[in-house]
Amino acid sequence: MKEIETYIETGILEQYKNVRSHSEEICRPLEIEDYVVQPIVDVSPPKWHLGHTTWFFETFILVPNFANYAVFNPQYNFVFNSYYETVGARVVRTDRGNLSRPSVADVYRYRAYVDAQMEKYLMSENLNDDIISLLELGLNHEQQHQELLFSDIKYILGHNPLFPSYSEKPFFQEIKIPKGGFTAMSAGIYEIGFNEKGFSFDNESQRHKVYLEDYEISNTLVTNAEYLGFIASGGYLDFRHWHSEGWDWVNEQNAKSPLYWHFIDDKWMYYTLNGLKEIDLLEPVCHISFYEASAYASWKGMRLPTEAEWEAASDFFDWGERWEWTGSAYLPYPGYKKEAGAIGEYNGKFMVNQMVLRGASVATPKNHSRKTYRNFFHPKHRWQFTGIRLVK
Repeated sequence: MKEIETYIETGILEQYKNVRSHSEEICRPLEIEDYVVQPIVDVSPPKWHLGHTTWFFETFILVPNFANYAVFNPQYNFVFNSYYETVGARVVRTDRGNLSRPSVADVYRYRAYVDAQMEKYLMSENLNDDIISLLELGLNHEQQHQELLFSDIKYILGHNPLFPSYSEKPFFQEIKIPKGGFTAMSAGIYEIGFNEKGFSFDNESQRHKVYLEDYEISNTLVTNAEYLGFIASGGYLDFRHWHSEGWDWVNEQNAKSPLYWHFIDDKWMYYTLNGLKEIDLLEPVCHISFYEASAYASWKGMRLPTEAEWEAASDFFDWGERWEWTGSAYLPYPGYKKEAGAIGEYNGKFMVNQMVLRGASVATPKNHSRKTYRNFFHPKHRWQFTGIRLVK
């Protein structure tokens, strides 16, 4: 009983409630029609995010651990499983937007049912360290989906020709980028990777040494004004600055500017969650693919930092406004081992054909960022809140 009291004292139930309620708060400004839209394969309908994060707690905590737990709907395992082969068959990702049922009301009933059962379970005498660790993973998993909710909602509304506002109130406080120079880092051996107390994902563990040559890293992110210089100089027309795949992407997509930029009446406009607005030149550029970030760096005669360079220098500059592309492929750290079972599918199976991003963004939930966090996306992706920091 002492252990249970300790867990309750640490506020694990309160933390669970706060995280779960925040997902619903993000969706509160939506119209019912917004919950089901899936414009592209990478964007999931908000309804699906709400169901999937609930499925995680039901499938991995309640079903195997809570005696006599009755599954809310056996068919939901097929509907809300994302990519866990171990757990069984699932709806193809491209078809998530074709599901008019379960309804939005059904999904909210599902959340309420699972939350009530989780509260009972978290107050029971069945908790142990392994389940607490699994619960922490589930909460961090939901926080990842909260950021995805913002990204996906913005894509859904930002590709509506009416450019509707998600909310009248500003959700993110954008920070203007001050003028800044570069921080010089000396050649030497540095340690990277997580070894603190608290939660981290398995891809951050196995702290290890790396050798770095001398480099200088920018104290600030690239601004809209600076990126406009790249556009004005014909950066999207000059193959010399692009990777071969990047140049193919430019031509296939007819790319001419970052995502959500529109040249209207001789002005650059930008879709925000508050609607279409004129670009603020002092804000950090956003919604940039790796291809674009790398091409811009080449145009400036510089490059992107490696993830080791970024982490080694991260105490010397402010970060957290944009997920920052690095020049590092997403690969396992030395000594990395995948967990057994479905949980082992969380990160390890994606360690191919993706690039690492570091830091956090304005859409990242509070207490969900740290300098060892390794985000990862394919080079073409730019619907996330991504930006650019340079190295020379």
